[in-house]
Amino acid sequence: MVDGASKGALRDELARLLAADLETRERAHRAAREAATHEEAKPENDKDTRALEQSYLARGEAGRVEELRTSLAEVRAMPVNAIAEGERATLGALVTVDEDGVESVYWLAPRGGGARLADGRVQVVTPSSPLGRALVGKREGDDCSVALAGKTRELAIVRVE
Repeated sequence: MVDGASKGALRDELARLLAADLETRERAHRAAREAATHEEAKPENDKDTRALEQSYLARGEAGRVEELRTSLAEVRAMPVNAIAEGERATLGALVTVDEDGVESVYWLAPRGGGARLADGRVQVVTPSSPLGRALVGKREGDDCSVALAGKTRELAIVRVE
């Protein structure tokens, strides 16, 4: 484990990050919805699109709010079981990789890709990302290649837990 960080603690930290983002997006959605229906948003002429633009913004924020609600529910429901030695990496696995002598720890989670947890020591990757797809199904001792940003990276799986 990463300096004593348990998977349950990682899940809780990721859930807190998603919940904070959800709260921010809900406020933004309310503000955009209110701006779209505010008295001052009424068009002054046929070229005035302030209310229309605010309604588009409100619709976009509403979609993001729903996506975050789903993400939060999936993360909270995610299993945090230990992975036995020799088992393959699946959702919930902490995967330590070596790339050119530098070790990194990735946590396979259903949502929250890119988030850094445990004081930046663990990066969240989702199985739908290129790196996540490369790690899923790997075991300790396996090697894998992943193309990221136009560059192929060679990774050695050090540990799956």
